[in-house]
Amino acid sequence: MEIKLLTPNYASAYWELRLEALQQSPEAFGTSYEEAIQRTNPIERVENNLRTEGNYTFGAFQQDKLVGMVTLSQESYLKMKHRANIFAMYVSPEARGLGAGKALLMEAINKARTIEEIEKVNLSVVSTNEKAKNLYTQLGFEVFGVEEKALKVADTYYDEDHMTLIL
Repeated sequence: MEIKLLTPNYASAYWELRLEALQQSPEAFGTSYEEAIQRTNPIERVENNLRTEGNYTFGAFQQDKLVGMVTLSQESYLKMKHRANIFAMYVSPEARGLGAGKALLMEAINKARTIEEIEKVNLSVVSTNEKAKNLYTQLGFEVFGVEEKALKVADTYYDEDHMTLIL
C-alpha cells in the first residue's frame, strides 16, 4: 500500500473513487450520488480542489490503483486557522482491512503536524460506524459532541459523532 499526496493529474481516478464512495456508503457523506453525478465539469472541479492552498488530499494505491482517500483542510479564517478538518475519508471494500485507512489518516495527521498554525484536527463520523470510530480513537481522536439526525438517507436518520485530535 502506497500513500501519495494527490495532484490534479489524479482528478479522474479521485472522481471515480468518490462516486464509488457515495454509492457504497451513502450514510457516510453529506453529498448524495444523485447530486454528484449532476455536477457540471466534475473533473475540473476536482482538479481545482487538488490545487487549493490549505487542502491536502492523500490517496492509497494498491498496484497503481487508487483504493482509498482522505482530505485534510485547514480553516482559512484568521480566528480558525489553528483548526483543520478531515473530510471524504473512504477505502474501497476490496482494500479494507489492509491498513489503508490507518495509513491515510496518519499521513493527514502528520501533514497537519508540519503546519505550524494547526493545533487541532476535527472530523465527523456516523455514530454507528464502529470500525471508523475505533480507528479514529486509536489515533487519538476523542468525541466532543453528537449531532442527532445529522444526515437523512431515504427515510433513515443518522447521528454523527464530532471528534477532535489536539496536536
